[in-house]
Amino acid sequence: MAVKIRLTRMGKKRQPTYRVVVADSRTPRDGAYIEQIGRYDARQDPSLIEIDNDRALHWLSVGAQPTDRARKLLEISGAWTRFRVAKGDIHTVAVAPEPAPKPAREIHVVGVTPELAVDGAEAAVDGAEPAVVAEAAVDEAEPAADVTVDPEVTP
Repeated sequence: MAVKIRLTRMGKKRQPTYRVVVADSRTPRDGAYIEQIGRYDARQDPSLIEIDNDRALHWLSVGAQPTDRARKLLEISGAWTRFRVAKGDIHTVAVAPEPAPKPAREIHVVGVTPELAVDGAEAAVDGAEPAVVAEAAVDEAEPAADVTVDPEVTP
């Protein structure tokens, strides 16, 4: 006996709703079924898809074959992925832990300041005064207006 997971049409004319059922493949579309495992209403916005994933997984594991449309609904509900993981077709990988938060931002100010002397500062090109780098850690409460940059010196 070949068992299929398929849709059975319900509802009125031009207002279809569907049941997701497990049935013998030889029965007619709207004929007798073994078990109802869900329902599907495409007329709603968004579409209503209710599937009992545990029962669908059971029927898939004992050999029931879904039709194309039923397989798409099983993929949306997550039952098809659970079945493929249980079968071994899909291998899962553990999620990596989130990285530690980054430290507070630092502002690097480049300019010529005669009162600061830095060991190993190199002279700029064309014989200009040496460029001095001052590093300052800025807290979130400290306004950015306190930092001044000499507009004549370009980095």
